[in-house]
Amino acid sequence: MRDEYDFSKGKRGAVLSAKGKTRITIYIDDDTLAAFRARAEQMGSGYQTLMNEALKASLAKDDKPLTAAPLRRILREEMAEGAGR
Repeated sequence: MRDEYDFSKGKRGAVLSAKGKTRITIYIDDDTLAAFRARAEQMGSGYQTLMNEALKASLAKDDKPLTAAPLRRILREEMAEGAGR
């Protein structure tokens, strides 16, 4: 092992970039997040994947912009379906 390493050309961030995806920060209600996490655990997948699928399904229904009110409705519907399983 060397005594010193040259990191002058190093770059911060993930080693592998996720192509086609963008990292964002959003606020989700605690109960909504808990429901997606619980469903994801049952299905053996990731909760972020389920949330992404719910958003895609919503966008596929029509090409109107997704606003807060329909998003809340969609998330409530998803949570209700999960509670019934």
